[in-house]
Amino acid sequence: MALSSRLSPLLLWLLISGQVLGVPGLKFGINYGQIANDLPSPARVATMLQSLNVNKVKLYDADPKVLSAFANTGVEFIIAISNDNVANMTDASRARSWLAQRVQPFLPQTRITCITVGNEVLSGTDTALMSNLLPAMQAMYQALVALGLSEQVNVSTAHSLAILSTSYPPSAGAFSPELAQYVQPLLNFLAQIKSPFLVNAYPFFAYKADPSAISLPYVLFQPNAGVTDPTTNLTYDNMLYAQLDAVYAAMRSMGHADDVDVRISETGWPSKGDADEPGATVANAAAYNGNLLKRIAEGQGTPMRPAVPIDVYVFALFNEDLKPGPTSERNYGLFYPDGTPVYNIGLLAGSAFSPSPSSLFSSSSAPNTNRNRKLLLITSWLGGILILLVVVILL
Repeated sequence: MALSSRLSPLLLWLLISGQVLGVPGLKFGINYGQIANDLPSPARVATMLQSLNVNKVKLYDADPKVLSAFANTGVEFIIAISNDNVANMTDASRARSWLAQRVQPFLPQTRITCITVGNEVLSGTDTALMSNLLPAMQAMYQALVALGLSEQVNVSTAHSLAILSTSYPPSAGAFSPELAQYVQPLLNFLAQIKSPFLVNAYPFFAYKADPSAISLPYVLFQPNAGVTDPTTNLTYDNMLYAQLDAVYAAMRSMGHADDVDVRISETGWPSKGDADEPGATVANAAAYNGNLLKRIAEGQGTPMRPAVPIDVYVFALFNEDLKPGPTSERNYGLFYPDGTPVYNIGLLAGSAFSPSPSSLFSSSSAPNTNRNRKLLLITSWLGGILILLVVVILL
């Protein structure tokens, strides 16, 4: 039988583009943002992510087209209720109606495992929103129980690390005192319903704020002398783990040392930035995300929790050209919207979990970026042709 009739057009596209993961066993989550005008269809994204071995996806809404496209793929989804809809969710009947429209129609074909109520609410300035956060989470949980869904779908919310007043040394991690009235009952609730505490952690922000004082290898998971916590004598060779352990310490100070899991719902590094965004380069983004994936593949835990593998959602799948803010906000993607990689971090066929040589990414200027894309496309095409030849021989 002809090759073209044995392979679906989308799988053929993935083979030719060289975007078939060649390393089994790596499992990680990714943030699938859609603030762009040129993204591929959800159906194409579903096949792409399966080929990349991504088994967890976090959305910033509950897009029915996306949820339908991922039916029967086995991919786990975190879906979201936006900040402007949190107040509505404090009403149990509205929460139940939302679930009936946004969740029930897609179960069990699409694996929806968590609903985030709001995003980084406690690091904002809207006290009414802060006050509504926990009641909305509680109403959503009650609605899940009423619909018989609480065993398969949990409820949480994602936090910026700005809710910490102290993060160094990690053992001294503490939540901001003015937020204690919100954080303490929220942690109690998460412990009660066995849901995770989600944090958005970006070492890039710390480096951007003070590049002269922070070691770049330390934030990029590269070889460095490390930093030792004087209280615990634990040594940290990267900032992300130190940030995570600061969250553990802050939770412990509120009586939740072991009963609430912590997951990194966002982390990443931009491949391009403005003049006042040092470190936002292709080489650094490739190093950060590539080295992070190595740690995930190794099942590493933090120094404070070495037996608990880090649970990470990388930000983000695509560059999103319509996002507001500095240039970095539009350049966190692992891929361009046309499906070509911004850089190779081991998600291309034949790779070995190592970032592309930094010499390929010596500048973030437009001409070099275009040249790099051409080089990656040529490499991907050659890899795809080799794969096709193997398939033909096997046939």
